[in-house]
Amino acid sequence: MLRIAKITVVLSGLLFLAASLSMAEEPLPSPAELEAMGAVIGEITYDKKNVFDTTLPGENKSLFRLANRWHAVTRDSTIRQQLLVAPGDRYSKRLIEESERLLRKNVYLYDASIEAVKVENGVVDIRVRTRDLWTLMPSISLSRSGGENRSGVKISERNLLGTGTSLRLGFKDTVDRESLSFQFYDRNLGRSWTSLFLELADNSDGHTTDAQLVRPFYALDTRRAAGVTFLENTSEQSFYELGNRAAEYAEDVEFHSAFVGWSAGLKDGWVRRWTAGVVYDEHKFFGVINGTLPQLIPSDRTLVYPFIGFELLQDKFEETSNRDQIDRTEDFYMGVRLSASLGFASETFGSDRESIVYRVDASRGFGSIDKKALILASSISGRVDEGSSKNNELSLSASYYNQISNKRLFFMTLAGSHGEDLDMDNLVDIGGDNGLRGYPLRYQTGDSKLLFTVEERYFTDWYPLKIARVGGAVFADVGRTWGSNPLGTEPVGWLKNVGFGLRLVPTRASGRDVIHIDFAFPLDGDVSIDSFQFIIETKASF
Repeated sequence: MLRIAKITVVLSGLLFLAASLSMAEEPLPSPAELEAMGAVIGEITYDKKNVFDTTLPGENKSLFRLANRWHAVTRDSTIRQQLLVAPGDRYSKRLIEESERLLRKNVYLYDASIEAVKVENGVVDIRVRTRDLWTLMPSISLSRSGGENRSGVKISERNLLGTGTSLRLGFKDTVDRESLSFQFYDRNLGRSWTSLFLELADNSDGHTTDAQLVRPFYALDTRRAAGVTFLENTSEQSFYELGNRAAEYAEDVEFHSAFVGWSAGLKDGWVRRWTAGVVYDEHKFFGVINGTLPQLIPSDRTLVYPFIGFELLQDKFEETSNRDQIDRTEDFYMGVRLSASLGFASETFGSDRESIVYRVDASRGFGSIDKKALILASSISGRVDEGSSKNNELSLSASYYNQISNKRLFFMTLAGSHGEDLDMDNLVDIGGDNGLRGYPLRYQTGDSKLLFTVEERYFTDWYPLKIARVGGAVFADVGRTWGSNPLGTEPVGWLKNVGFGLRLVPTRASGRDVIHIDFAFPLDGDVSIDSFQFIIETKASF
């Protein structure tokens, strides 16, 4: 009897343990199931990782621990303000996903996700997971593209005391000018959805004052928007011939605008938005004082006009990785987007002419970004001045992604524009600084251009010092310009180059920058071109 009792106790214990494990392993309902059951959001908790995870052997180092101590982790309130859901709301899979996308737009977060952690009696508790990036960035930058060097020194803080506010003081020396500038940006001013941007710059050829106060359509279901902008900029500009400065002019720009917007929100997967406002756009041109090059001066223009705009937007986003970044969540818009605006400038309002100002943009994605995808975009813009067409430009682009494997991606892009009677300060160029990597910057100038790039991208597991992901690429570029050139230079024709390079993607520093280190070999061009171009530059994508 005693033996039977012991066996009974043991079996009961095993059955209780098995039942407990079964309950613990029971999966939570999926987001779609939570929404279908009408779950209500309960507690929202925040799992915020510092820059380095010192619980991991590779990151438990004295320097990394010191960096964590000196870094102010993003505040709960900063994250909470950007969520589109709150305790007591009905659970919405769409709003959870859109909140994730909004958080991932922040340059001070490496990644963000939101998950259900507990469901009981129709109430779901959710957890917001984020990882911070190092945002205090004293830095010296050196870059080279198109045969020209650029350098800069700056100190920036892109998440001041964990509030999301950005400050930057910097000096840079480029082929165009030297500039000492100060920037302030707060995407959520006073914990609202109103953003404030301010830039003041003292340049070797002029100055810049740029201020923007905007409450945008920050989410698909946002019903109201408004904003004002103020820009004053003076600078000296150059026309280029085969990569060399050939003529110059000085420019004084004033651009001010104000707008309001309204929408009925998201209806059946679509958003329709309207905007109305007023624009003051003045461009004055002069000769360069003590200039060293021939003066080629565009015509002045002043346009003051009210405008109305419309946007149609489809709710269709896809999430992936290893496309334009390395081992990082990327959000691609794959829906239909159409926007248009129309303005009427009149001498009555202060314009120097009677003019209709218009712009239309459209884009759409096809396929699946996880396999094969084609993203198309187009725009047409211009004016009708006193009944005559002016500054008309049609632009088209196509980007193709084809995943060969988890570590290989085939990428192609075709981009072109066609201009008619363009303003002299709005001509197009092509060269080492905008896609034709084997050539000097601004090598060809005209009113139309075409650029085709094919690229094989490689994503490695190499993670040196746990601070940057490493990738590589082999590429070929083909392009040219057509049409009028104010210098009278004949188009060179088709230009081609091939090359290869490394890609470094910082995983601890703020932003989504990709460092390019390329060798590009030109296959055409005049005898003055170097046999290869060595390029170091930072771009927004792979």
